Amino acid sequence: MPGRVSAGILLYRLRATGPEVFLVHPGGPFWARRDLGAWSVPKGEVGDGEDLLEAAKREFFEETGGRVEGEFIQLAPLRQRSGKVVHAWAVEGDLDASSITSNTFAIEWPPRSGKSRMFPEVDRAGWFTLPEAREKLLPGQRPFLDDMMLKIAR
Repeated sequence: MPGRVSAGILLYRLRATGPEVFLVHPGGPFWARRDLGAWSVPKGEVGDGEDLLEAAKREFFEETGGRVEGEFIQLAPLRQRSGKVVHAWAVEGDLDASSITSNTFAIEWPPRSGKSRMFPEVDRAGWFTLPEAREKLLPGQRPFLDDMMLKIAR
């Protein structure tokens, strides 16, 4: 894929009070104290020649330990300020947010210490109503919520 491309899954469930969406909080020291505007749709980089939806499913599993199946609804891709394009699919399902398991990554921490530390890619997950999700979600991903609502209402 030319340029940086990510793919993810916006898992949702319908409740009597309205829809809820499943979001993840990035792990590592940079995000540790951030909450509002820091959460994300489970997503990740797409490999060269990799199918976008298959990449989204793989990334969902790597970040949560959960598998998703069902009717995948393609959402309009979003270009982030960094220039990266994020593709996402909404799918109805359920997952215990307290039982996620995430892959890890290594970075030098503290900076310039020469010491490498491992951190989970995702340190927690949660279910949020749409108003809560708008506050929690990274600003560049918020349009996914509106697109999902338009498409699941059909």
